[in-house]
Amino acid sequence: MTTVDTLAREIAKIAQNDGDYQTAIPQLLMARRSGRTEPLACMYTLGLAIVAQGGKRVAMGDRVITYGPGQSLLVTVDLPVVSQVTHADLAQPFLGMLLKLDMQALVQLAAELDLPPMPREQEPLAMSLGPMQEPVLEAVVRLARLLQEPQLIPKVAPLIQQEIMLRLLTGPHGPHLRHLIASGSPSHQVAQAIAWLKLNFSRDVLMDDLAERSHMSPSTFRLHFRNLTGMSPLQYQKQLRLQEARQLMLTQALDASSTAARVGYESVSQFNREYSRQFGAPPQRDIRRMRELPGGGVVQALG
Repeated sequence: MTTVDTLAREIAKIAQNDGDYQTAIPQLLMARRSGRTEPLACMYTLGLAIVAQGGKRVAMGDRVITYGPGQSLLVTVDLPVVSQVTHADLAQPFLGMLLKLDMQALVQLAAELDLPPMPREQEPLAMSLGPMQEPVLEAVVRLARLLQEPQLIPKVAPLIQQEIMLRLLTGPHGPHLRHLIASGSPSHQVAQAIAWLKLNFSRDVLMDDLAERSHMSPSTFRLHFRNLTGMSPLQYQKQLRLQEARQLMLTQALDASSTAARVGYESVSQFNREYSRQFGAPPQRDIRRMRELPGGGVVQALG
């Protein structure tokens, strides 16, 4: 049995039915799907996603990534994506996990490692795909097995998570993480702009003002933003608004008119058009469909 097979078995112990599972380790989520899913718009956050069994497709703007067992997807900033399980059946369900990472811990660990500066010509990406290195995979398996020893989780889980972050910083994913946390780098400035947009998505924002906040010219800001995220700042803001609108209607049972105003739309008809274009159905029909998904459609971190 390979280490990937072992991880699949550990995930299956927790995710015994289709759905997304928040584990006793707050940063660790697991998922199971028994068949191919429809493309689903959702938000990915800073973290490491691993497929232990089955396959996935993730679209970020005009970029598409497919990955399967033994591969890992590192996400360095909050991203609206379209996620789809592409390989799964009852005999071999999709089994995956997400480990959320802590930005402050990454910055501190990188400083302690005294890593060499990254070459400026190397362009970072908000999502990077790579094979799982065996030491990282073994650490992930130990973290999953720790769920069987709940009394040890508070003391041992942070140590294993720290090991994983150290190995990520020094492994194939390292350049993308190190560009992100390097103070003053374009990707770091764009990441700060993304964090600001996420908190203020409902406000009318002039992108030139956002560029000024990032200490860049508007054209340079747009270029670095698109290179990192695969979309323009305005497209990103629109997707944030629509994702928040969907969650509001799911969790608070708001109607489309009230929701549109809450997320920054002045025109309900424009909101309905853009919502239908983004999610493939008008708000009421889409929310009805979402509630039929495993977990009620609310937790979509793993798609």
